[in-house]
Amino acid sequence: MQGVDEPTTRERITDQLRSEALRASAIASEFDITTDQALSHVRHIARSLDAADEQLLVAPPECRDCGFSAFDDPVNRPSRCPDCKSEAVEEPAFRVD
Repeated sequence: MQGVDEPTTRERITDQLRSEALRASAIASEFDITTDQALSHVRHIARSLDAADEQLLVAPPECRDCGFSAFDDPVNRPSRCPDCKSEAVEEPAFRVD
């Protein structure tokens, strides 16, 4: 259980994203959460940064076979490419700047 002065998981993720870009699976692994939870945290971080002088930078998912990267939701983990139907899709990467 976290004490009063300890940062929340979301605050710790935000601090980590200030120092390096991470993919959702790396966030999940580092903070012992699921990838879906990591994506949820990233979405909340993006909203909370709207009021700050920082922003969430997103390297969108990209198909390793055809290079498609125009996914509808860049903060998502697509299972396949809508263009070539390949499942070789790289996860998005996130950074706070």
